[in-house]
Amino acid sequence: MKSKKLRISGVGDVLLERSNRAKHMSLSIRPFRGARVAVPRSVSFAAAEKFAHSKTSWIKKHLEKMVSIEKQAEVLKESKPIDKIEAGKYLVERLNELCCRNGFKYHRVFVKNQKTRWGSCSDKNNINLNVNLVRLPDELIDYVILHELVHTRVKNHSNRFWEALSKFVEDPKSLDKKLRQYTLG
Repeated sequence: MKSKKLRISGVGDVLLERSNRAKHMSLSIRPFRGARVAVPRSVSFAAAEKFAHSKTSWIKKHLEKMVSIEKQAEVLKESKPIDKIEAGKYLVERLNELCCRNGFKYHRVFVKNQKTRWGSCSDKNNINLNVNLVRLPDELIDYVILHELVHTRVKNHSNRFWEALSKFVEDPKSLDKKLRQYTLG
């Protein structure tokens, strides 16, 4: 059996799912997906059920946060449609302004309707920006753009990366946390 649904009173369904990559049981909660326990091959579903029950209060607490994130996502989806051409122009213009102001260079830029990322930077310093960024507050748009521009210099999320980013953005970890309150659905 690859997966099993467990109903916990006061919580609802929790998905118990076999994972070839998991070495230990882990619990996660995702918007629109709910609670999930990754179950390694060496662990029984009975043990996973016991683990999930032991985490009931944690699940309840985090599911409440997910409800507000899901509501925000619905509001974003219901807002007026994005003019992708105008959004692309705005984002590229903002990218170029932040490059000039802060001494960054990139190779190429692509504005796409991505499902899972707000932005990314390739090994060749190509910047990808999500067209849906225009729905976010200005400070988060700038944060994402600067985050990707710093990746042109530091290709990972090490302490060195966060230190470099903090030279351009005040309290980047706080902004990263705010960004996580928004979901791409």
